[in-house]
Amino acid sequence: MDLDKRNNGKNDFLPLKGIDHLEFYVGNAKQSSVYYQYVMGFKLTAYSGLETGNKNSSKYLLEQGKIRFVLTSPLQNEGEIPEHIKLHGDGVKDIAFEVDDSEKSFIESTKRGAVPVLKPTEFSDENGKIIKSSIKTYGDTIHSFIERKNYKGIFLPGFIQPGSRSIENIESVGLRSIDHIVGNVELGYMNDWIKFYGETMGFSQLISFDDKDISTEYTALMSKVMQNGTGKIKFPINEPAKGKKKSQIEEYIDFYKSAGVQHIALTSANILETVEALNRRGILFLSVPESYYETLEDRIGKIDEDIPKLKKLNILVDKDEDGYLLQIFSKPVQDRPTLFFEVIQRKGARSFGKGNFKALFEAIEREQDLRGTL
Repeated sequence: MDLDKRNNGKNDFLPLKGIDHLEFYVGNAKQSSVYYQYVMGFKLTAYSGLETGNKNSSKYLLEQGKIRFVLTSPLQNEGEIPEHIKLHGDGVKDIAFEVDDSEKSFIESTKRGAVPVLKPTEFSDENGKIIKSSIKTYGDTIHSFIERKNYKGIFLPGFIQPGSRSIENIESVGLRSIDHIVGNVELGYMNDWIKFYGETMGFSQLISFDDKDISTEYTALMSKVMQNGTGKIKFPINEPAKGKKKSQIEEYIDFYKSAGVQHIALTSANILETVEALNRRGILFLSVPESYYETLEDRIGKIDEDIPKLKKLNILVDKDEDGYLLQIFSKPVQDRPTLFFEVIQRKGARSFGKGNFKALFEAIEREQDLRGTL
Protein backbone atom coordinates (compact mmCIF):
# COMPACT_ATOMS: atom_id res chain seq x y z
CA MET A 1 0.00 0.00 0.00
CA ASP A 2 2.99 2.32 0.34
CA LEU A 3 3.60 4.92 -2.30
CA ASP A 4 6.71 4.08 -4.30
CA LYS A 5 9.45 6.65 -4.73
CA ARG A 6 9.67 8.30 -8.13
CA ASN A 7 12.81 7.77 -10.12
CA ASN A 8 12.60 11.30 -11.58
CA GLY A 9 13.21 9.99 -15.07
CA LYS A 10 16.52 8.26 -14.35
CA ASN A 11 17.14 5.26 -16.61
CA ASP A 12 13.83 6.00 -18.35
CA PHE A 13 13.98 4.21 -21.71
CA LEU A 14 10.68 5.80 -22.77
CA PRO A 15 10.79 9.44 -21.60
CA LEU A 16 7.37 11.07 -21.93
CA LYS A 17 7.10 14.85 -21.68
CA GLY A 18 3.45 14.65 -20.72
CA ILE A 19 0.00 13.93 -22.10
CA ASP A 20 -0.22 15.77 -25.41
CA HIS A 21 -3.97 15.28 -25.86
CA LEU A 22 -6.84 12.85 -25.52
CA GLU A 23 -8.78 11.97 -28.66
CA PHE A 24 -12.43 10.96 -28.28
CA TYR A 25 -14.39 9.21 -31.02
CA VAL A 26 -17.92 10.62 -30.82
CA GLY A 27 -21.09 10.39 -32.88
CA ASN A 28 -21.37 14.13 -33.52
CA ALA A 29 -18.25 16.20 -32.84
CA LYS A 30 -19.93 19.50 -33.72
CA GLN A 31 -22.65 19.04 -31.12
CA SER A 32 -20.27 17.52 -28.56
CA SER A 33 -17.97 20.53 -28.90
CA VAL A 34 -20.85 22.78 -27.85
CA TYR A 35 -21.30 20.69 -24.68
CA TYR A 36 -17.62 20.92 -23.76
CA GLN A 37 -17.64 24.67 -24.36
CA TYR A 38 -20.91 25.71 -22.70
CA VAL A 39 -21.00 23.14 -19.92
CA MET A 40 -17.36 22.38 -19.10
CA GLY A 41 -15.73 25.70 -19.96
CA PHE A 42 -13.39 24.55 -22.73
CA LYS A 43 -12.38 26.85 -25.57
CA LEU A 44 -12.57 25.59 -29.15
CA THR A 45 -9.14 26.46 -30.57
CA ALA A 46 -8.71 24.46 -33.80
CA TYR A 47 -10.67 22.49 -36.39
CA SER A 48 -10.05 19.93 -39.13
CA GLY A 49 -12.67 18.73 -41.60
CA LEU A 50 -13.99 19.04 -45.13
CA GLU A 51 -12.86 22.67 -45.35
CA THR A 52 -9.27 21.61 -44.65
CA GLY A 53 -9.28 18.71 -47.11
CA ASN A 54 -10.06 16.07 -44.49
CA LYS A 55 -12.61 13.82 -46.24
CA ASN A 56 -12.58 11.14 -43.55
CA SER A 57 -13.44 12.92 -40.30
CA SER A 58 -14.18 16.16 -38.52
CA LYS A 59 -11.99 17.06 -35.56
CA TYR A 60 -12.51 19.75 -32.93
CA LEU A 61 -9.70 20.72 -30.53
CA LEU A 62 -10.86 21.97 -27.13
CA GLU A 63 -8.51 23.43 -24.53
CA GLN A 64 -8.63 24.53 -20.91
CA GLY A 65 -5.50 25.09 -18.85
CA LYS A 66 -3.06 22.42 -20.04
CA ILE A 67 -5.87 20.04 -21.05
CA ARG A 68 -6.40 19.25 -24.74
CA PHE A 69 -9.33 17.17 -25.95
CA VAL A 70 -9.84 16.27 -29.61
CA LEU A 71 -13.40 15.27 -30.58
CA THR A 72 -13.46 13.20 -33.77
CA SER A 73 -16.49 12.12 -35.80
CA PRO A 74 -16.56 10.14 -39.06
CA LEU A 75 -17.69 11.64 -42.35
CA GLN A 76 -18.21 8.24 -43.96
CA ASN A 77 -20.24 5.16 -43.04
CA GLU A 78 -17.37 2.72 -43.25
CA GLY A 79 -14.00 2.63 -41.55
CA GLU A 80 -12.36 2.37 -38.18
CA ILE A 81 -14.00 5.44 -36.62
CA PRO A 82 -17.67 4.54 -37.28
CA GLU A 83 -17.01 0.93 -36.30
CA HIS A 84 -15.50 2.10 -33.01
CA ILE A 85 -18.51 4.31 -32.26
CA LYS A 86 -20.97 1.59 -33.27
CA LEU A 87 -19.38 -0.83 -30.78
CA HIS A 88 -18.42 1.45 -27.90
CA GLY A 89 -20.49 4.61 -28.19
CA ASP A 90 -18.62 7.83 -27.43
CA GLY A 91 -15.30 7.21 -25.72
CA VAL A 92 -11.57 7.80 -25.53
CA LYS A 93 -9.64 6.33 -28.46
CA ASP A 94 -6.15 7.82 -28.06
CA ILE A 95 -4.14 8.80 -24.99
CA ALA A 96 -1.39 10.67 -26.83
CA PHE A 97 1.97 11.59 -25.32
CA GLU A 98 4.36 14.35 -26.32
CA VAL A 99 7.87 13.00 -26.84
CA ASP A 100 11.19 14.31 -28.13
CA ASP A 101 11.65 11.36 -30.51
CA SER A 102 8.59 9.54 -31.86
CA GLU A 103 10.59 6.95 -33.77
CA LYS A 104 12.70 6.04 -30.75
CA SER A 105 9.58 5.82 -28.56
CA PHE A 106 7.97 3.48 -31.08
CA ILE A 107 11.07 1.29 -31.35
CA GLU A 108 11.64 1.09 -27.58
CA SER A 109 8.03 0.11 -26.86
CA THR A 110 7.48 -2.32 -29.74
CA LYS A 111 10.75 -4.18 -29.16
CA ARG A 112 9.47 -4.83 -25.64
CA GLY A 113 6.22 -6.29 -26.91
CA ALA A 114 3.87 -3.39 -27.74
CA VAL A 115 1.59 -4.07 -30.72
CA PRO A 116 2.16 -1.42 -33.41
CA VAL A 117 -0.74 0.60 -34.79
CA LEU A 118 1.06 3.35 -36.74
CA LYS A 119 4.72 3.28 -37.66
CA PRO A 120 6.57 6.61 -37.30
CA THR A 121 4.92 8.83 -39.93
CA GLU A 122 5.58 12.44 -40.88
CA PHE A 123 2.70 14.89 -41.25
CA SER A 124 3.42 18.40 -42.50
CA ASP A 125 1.97 21.68 -43.67
CA GLU A 126 3.23 25.25 -44.09
CA ASN A 127 3.92 25.44 -40.34
CA GLY A 128 6.37 22.56 -40.25
CA LYS A 129 6.09 18.88 -39.48
CA ILE A 130 5.26 16.45 -36.71
CA ILE A 131 6.11 12.77 -36.43
CA LYS A 132 3.47 10.46 -35.02
CA SER A 133 3.53 6.77 -34.13
CA SER A 134 1.06 4.64 -32.17
CA ILE A 135 0.77 1.39 -30.21
CA LYS A 136 -2.12 -0.59 -28.74
CA THR A 137 -3.11 -0.66 -25.10
CA TYR A 138 -6.22 -2.10 -23.34
CA GLY A 139 -9.35 -2.68 -25.43
CA ASP A 140 -9.40 -0.57 -28.59
CA THR A 141 -7.52 2.26 -26.88
CA ILE A 142 -4.15 3.35 -28.28
CA HIS A 143 -1.18 5.44 -27.22
CA SER A 144 0.34 7.82 -29.74
CA PHE A 145 3.80 9.38 -29.55
CA ILE A 146 3.74 12.96 -30.88
CA GLU A 147 7.02 14.66 -31.79
CA ARG A 148 6.20 18.32 -32.39
CA LYS A 149 9.53 20.12 -31.90
CA ASN A 150 9.62 21.07 -35.61
CA TYR A 151 6.05 22.33 -35.77
CA LYS A 152 4.87 25.91 -35.19
CA GLY A 153 1.17 25.60 -36.04
CA ILE A 154 -1.80 25.86 -33.71
CA PHE A 155 -1.98 22.11 -33.02
CA LEU A 156 -1.23 19.54 -35.72
CA PRO A 157 -0.92 19.71 -39.51
CA GLY A 158 -4.33 20.00 -41.13
CA PHE A 159 -5.88 22.05 -38.33
CA ILE A 160 -7.02 25.64 -38.80
CA GLN A 161 -8.50 28.34 -36.60
CA PRO A 162 -12.10 27.38 -35.74
CA GLY A 163 -13.65 30.66 -36.85
CA SER A 164 -17.40 30.91 -36.24
CA ARG A 165 -17.49 27.34 -34.86
CA SER A 166 -16.07 28.69 -31.61
CA ILE A 167 -18.62 30.07 -29.14
CA GLU A 168 -17.73 33.55 -27.96
CA ASN A 169 -17.28 34.61 -24.35
CA ILE A 170 -16.95 31.12 -22.90
CA GLU A 171 -15.51 31.36 -19.40
CA SER A 172 -13.20 28.70 -17.98
CA VAL A 173 -14.44 26.78 -14.96
CA GLY A 174 -10.87 26.55 -13.62
CA LEU A 175 -9.82 23.12 -14.85
CA ARG A 176 -6.02 23.04 -15.17
CA SER A 177 -4.52 19.67 -16.12
CA ILE A 178 -5.05 15.91 -16.29
CA ASP A 179 -4.26 14.32 -12.93
CA HIS A 180 -4.84 10.67 -13.91
CA ILE A 181 -6.74 8.49 -16.39
CA VAL A 182 -8.47 5.34 -15.19
CA GLY A 183 -8.77 2.23 -17.35
CA ASN A 184 -11.27 -0.57 -16.74
CA VAL A 185 -10.22 -4.05 -17.87
CA GLU A 186 -11.87 -7.46 -17.79
CA LEU A 187 -11.66 -9.80 -14.83
CA GLY A 188 -8.26 -11.46 -14.63
CA TYR A 189 -6.45 -8.99 -16.93
CA MET A 190 -5.36 -6.21 -14.57
CA ASN A 191 -1.95 -7.75 -13.87
CA ASP A 192 -1.36 -8.29 -17.59
CA TRP A 193 -1.76 -4.56 -18.18
CA ILE A 194 0.32 -3.70 -15.13
CA LYS A 195 3.06 -5.85 -16.68
CA PHE A 196 2.55 -4.07 -20.04
CA TYR A 197 3.04 -0.62 -18.54
CA GLY A 198 5.97 -1.81 -16.46
CA GLU A 199 7.92 -3.80 -19.04
CA THR A 200 6.83 -2.19 -22.30
CA MET A 201 6.63 1.46 -21.25
CA GLY A 202 8.89 1.63 -18.20
CA PHE A 203 6.20 2.67 -15.71
CA SER A 204 6.40 1.73 -12.03
CA GLN A 205 3.64 0.76 -9.62
CA LEU A 206 2.70 3.63 -7.35
CA ILE A 207 0.02 2.00 -5.20
CA SER A 208 -2.42 -0.91 -5.20
CA PHE A 209 -5.87 -1.58 -3.77
CA ASP A 210 -7.55 -4.95 -3.35
CA ASP A 211 -11.17 -5.94 -2.87
CA LYS A 212 -10.87 -5.30 0.89
CA ASP A 213 -9.97 -1.66 0.18
CA ILE A 214 -12.58 -1.08 -2.53
CA SER A 215 -15.81 -2.83 -1.61
CA THR A 216 -19.32 -2.35 -0.32
CA GLU A 217 -21.96 -4.80 0.82
CA TYR A 218 -22.71 -5.62 -2.80
CA THR A 219 -19.74 -4.99 -5.11
CA ALA A 220 -15.95 -4.86 -5.16
CA LEU A 221 -13.05 -4.15 -7.46
CA MET A 222 -9.26 -4.21 -7.51
CA SER A 223 -6.98 -1.46 -8.75
CA LYS A 224 -3.30 -0.75 -9.29
CA VAL A 225 -1.82 2.62 -10.18
CA MET A 226 1.05 2.90 -12.65
CA GLN A 227 3.12 6.03 -13.22
CA ASN A 228 5.83 7.00 -15.68
CA GLY A 229 9.43 7.79 -14.75
CA THR A 230 8.81 11.40 -13.68
CA GLY A 231 5.52 10.66 -11.93
CA LYS A 232 3.69 13.16 -14.16
CA ILE A 233 1.51 10.52 -15.85
CA LYS A 234 -0.61 8.22 -13.71
CA PHE A 235 -2.82 5.37 -14.92
CA PRO A 236 -4.94 3.44 -12.41
CA ILE A 237 -6.05 0.09 -13.88
CA ASN A 238 -9.24 -1.46 -12.46
CA GLU A 239 -10.71 -4.94 -12.73
CA PRO A 240 -13.87 -6.30 -11.10
CA ALA A 241 -13.79 -8.53 -8.05
CA LYS A 242 -16.40 -11.03 -6.92
CA GLY A 243 -19.40 -9.51 -5.14
CA LYS A 244 -23.07 -10.11 -4.51
CA LYS A 245 -24.08 -7.85 -7.41
CA LYS A 246 -22.65 -6.39 -10.63
CA SER A 247 -19.87 -3.88 -10.00
CA GLN A 248 -19.40 -0.59 -11.82
CA ILE A 249 -16.50 -2.17 -13.72
CA GLU A 250 -18.70 -4.97 -15.03
CA GLU A 251 -21.42 -2.45 -15.92
CA TYR A 252 -18.86 -0.38 -17.84
CA ILE A 253 -17.58 -3.39 -19.80
CA ASP A 254 -21.13 -4.55 -20.54
CA PHE A 255 -21.95 -1.22 -22.19
CA TYR A 256 -18.54 -0.28 -23.65
CA LYS A 257 -18.16 -3.84 -24.96
CA SER A 258 -14.47 -4.02 -24.04
CA ALA A 259 -11.84 -2.58 -21.74
CA GLY A 260 -11.47 1.19 -22.03
CA VAL A 261 -11.08 4.54 -20.29
CA GLN A 262 -13.57 4.80 -17.44
CA HIS A 263 -12.86 8.28 -16.12
CA ILE A 264 -10.55 11.24 -16.46
CA ALA A 265 -9.48 13.18 -13.36
CA LEU A 266 -9.02 16.91 -13.99
CA THR A 267 -7.26 19.21 -11.52
CA SER A 268 -8.55 22.50 -10.19
CA ALA A 269 -6.82 25.13 -8.09
CA ASN A 270 -10.15 25.89 -6.38
CA ILE A 271 -12.51 22.93 -6.49
CA LEU A 272 -15.30 24.86 -4.75
CA GLU A 273 -15.42 27.49 -7.49
CA THR A 274 -15.03 24.88 -10.24
CA VAL A 275 -17.84 22.67 -8.96
CA GLU A 276 -20.15 25.64 -8.39
CA ALA A 277 -19.55 26.74 -11.99
CA LEU A 278 -20.12 23.24 -13.36
CA ASN A 279 -23.29 22.88 -11.30
CA ARG A 280 -24.66 26.11 -12.75
CA ARG A 281 -23.96 24.83 -16.26
CA GLY A 282 -25.72 21.53 -15.75
CA ILE A 283 -23.07 18.93 -14.87
CA LEU A 284 -24.61 16.20 -12.70
CA PHE A 285 -22.42 14.92 -9.87
CA LEU A 286 -22.78 11.92 -7.59
CA SER A 287 -24.18 12.73 -4.16
CA VAL A 288 -23.16 11.25 -0.81
CA PRO A 289 -25.16 10.90 2.43
CA GLU A 290 -25.10 13.84 4.85
CA SER A 291 -23.68 11.48 7.47
CA TYR A 292 -20.38 11.42 5.53
CA TYR A 293 -19.67 14.97 6.74
CA GLU A 294 -20.57 14.39 10.40
CA THR A 295 -17.21 12.76 11.15
CA LEU A 296 -15.16 14.46 8.43
CA GLU A 297 -13.12 16.67 10.73
CA ASP A 298 -12.43 13.73 13.05
CA ARG A 299 -11.10 11.69 10.11
CA ILE A 300 -9.23 14.41 8.24
CA GLY A 301 -8.39 17.04 10.82
CA LYS A 302 -8.44 20.77 10.20
CA ILE A 303 -8.75 21.84 6.56
CA ASP A 304 -8.92 25.22 4.85
CA GLU A 305 -12.37 24.68 3.37
CA ASP A 306 -15.75 25.26 4.98
CA ILE A 307 -17.30 21.84 5.69
CA PRO A 308 -20.94 22.97 5.25
CA LYS A 309 -20.01 24.23 1.79
CA LEU A 310 -18.28 20.95 0.94
CA LYS A 311 -21.43 19.17 2.14
CA LYS A 312 -23.66 21.34 -0.02
CA LEU A 313 -21.54 20.56 -3.10
CA ASN A 314 -20.99 16.83 -2.26
CA ILE A 315 -17.20 17.23 -2.37
CA LEU A 316 -15.23 14.39 -0.75
CA VAL A 317 -12.03 14.82 1.29
CA ASP A 318 -9.23 12.38 2.09
CA LYS A 319 -5.70 12.62 3.46
CA ASP A 320 -2.36 10.83 3.36
CA GLU A 321 1.04 11.47 4.92
CA ASP A 322 1.72 14.31 2.46
CA GLY A 323 -1.48 16.32 2.90
CA TYR A 324 -5.08 16.11 1.81
CA LEU A 325 -7.15 16.16 -1.36
CA LEU A 326 -10.66 17.15 -2.39
CA GLN A 327 -12.52 15.29 -5.12
CA ILE A 328 -15.91 14.85 -6.75
CA PHE A 329 -17.19 12.57 -9.50
CA SER A 330 -19.67 13.32 -12.26
CA LYS A 331 -22.36 10.99 -13.45
CA PRO A 332 -21.69 9.48 -16.91
CA VAL A 333 -21.54 12.22 -19.54
CA GLN A 334 -23.39 10.22 -22.18
CA ASP A 335 -26.40 7.88 -22.11
CA ARG A 336 -24.30 4.72 -21.94
CA PRO A 337 -23.02 4.43 -18.34
CA THR A 338 -19.37 4.51 -19.38
CA LEU A 339 -17.17 7.64 -19.35
CA PHE A 340 -17.31 10.17 -16.51
CA PHE A 341 -15.09 12.88 -15.04
CA GLU A 342 -13.49 13.53 -11.68
CA VAL A 343 -12.52 16.99 -10.43
CA ILE A 344 -9.65 16.91 -7.94
CA GLN A 345 -7.69 19.45 -5.95
CA ARG A 346 -4.53 18.26 -4.25
CA LYS A 347 -3.22 20.01 -1.17
CA GLY A 348 -0.08 17.93 -0.85
CA ALA A 349 -1.71 14.51 -1.04
CA ARG A 350 -0.39 12.12 -3.68
CA SER A 351 -2.92 9.35 -3.07
CA PHE A 352 -6.29 8.63 -4.69
CA GLY A 353 -8.89 9.02 -1.96
CA LYS A 354 -8.90 5.58 -0.35
CA GLY A 355 -10.90 6.93 2.57
CA ASN A 356 -13.67 7.92 0.16
CA PHE A 357 -13.98 4.61 -1.65
CA LYS A 358 -16.89 3.28 0.38
CA ALA A 359 -18.97 6.48 0.08
CA LEU A 360 -18.11 6.80 -3.61
CA PHE A 361 -18.96 3.25 -4.53
CA GLU A 362 -22.20 3.32 -2.59
CA ALA A 363 -23.13 6.47 -4.55
CA ILE A 364 -22.32 4.70 -7.82
CA GLU A 365 -24.36 1.68 -6.74
CA ARG A 366 -27.38 3.94 -6.12
CA GLU A 367 -27.07 5.16 -9.71
CA GLN A 368 -26.67 1.59 -10.99
CA ASP A 369 -29.81 0.60 -9.09
CA LEU A 370 -31.74 3.42 -10.79
CA ARG A 371 -30.47 2.16 -14.16
CA GLY A 372 -31.39 -1.41 -13.31
CA THR A 373 -27.81 -2.62 -13.82
CA LEU A 374 -26.68 -3.33 -10.23
